Amino acid sequence: MNVMKKLFLLSIMMVFTFFSFQSGQNKKGVEKSQNTLPMDLKTFDTIQLLAPDTMGGKSLMQTFQHRKSDREFKQTPLSLKHLSEILWAAYGINRPDGKRTVPSARALYPLQVYAVLPNGIYRYEPQTHRLVPVVKGDYRKLAGLQDFVYTAPMNLIFIADFNKYNLTQKEPDANSIRMVSLDAGHCTQNVYLYCASEGLRCVVRAGAKADELLSLLSLDSHYRFIVAQTVGY
Repeated sequence: MNVMKKLFLLSIMMVFTFFSFQSGQNKKGVEKSQNTLPMDLKTFDTIQLLAPDTMGGKSLMQTFQHRKSDREFKQTPLSLKHLSEILWAAYGINRPDGKRTVPSARALYPLQVYAVLPNGIYRYEPQTHRLVPVVKGDYRKLAGLQDFVYTAPMNLIFIADFNKYNLTQKEPDANSIRMVSLDAGHCTQNVYLYCASEGLRCVVRAGAKADELLSLLSLDSHYRFIVAQTVGY
C-alpha cells in the first residue's frame, strides 16, 4: 500500500511539473511574441531595453552583402527587440570591464546617443541598457533636413561631449573633432550592419537642425552634433 501511495504521489508530481513547465514555456512564448510587435508609444516613460540575442541574425558575410542605405521608411514603430538591439549595436556594453561594441580613441567614449521617437527624445544609457526620457513630443523635424526623417519610426542622434577631452580652449581642436568623428563612424556602421542582418532599413545623415536640437536638450557649447541616422522598416 505504501508503495502504491508513493507511486501515485510521484505521478501527480510529474503531471504538475509537466503542466508548470508548459505554462512557463507558453508565457515565455507570449512575451517573446510581444517583444517583436510594434511598440505602443502612448506613454513617455523610461524604456528598459532587452538583452540582445547574440545568436541571431545573418552571417557576417551575408550582412556585408546586404548592407545599404535606404530613404523610404514605413511609419510602423520599431519593436522592442529591434529598438533594444539597435542601441546595443550602436553603443552598448559587451564586456565586463564596461567597454563597448565599438572602439573609442583612448577609451573615452565621448558620444551621447539620443533616440528621436514619435513620442519624444530619449537618451541611451549603456550602463543600464535603457532609454531615459528627455523631452516629450514629436521632434523628428529637428532630426534631419529630408522629408523621410519626419515620419520614420526612429532617428538616432550622435552628440559629442567635448568635456571628455579636458580641453582648455573654448572650441574643440581638430584632433578631438577627428576622434569623435571616427567614434561616430564606428557607431553608425554597426547600426548599418545590424539593420542588414535583420532586414531593417537605415541611412546615415550629416544634416540636422543641430542648434535647435542642442538647445532643446539643454546642452551647452561643450556639446556638438556629429551625425544622425534614420532607422525603420
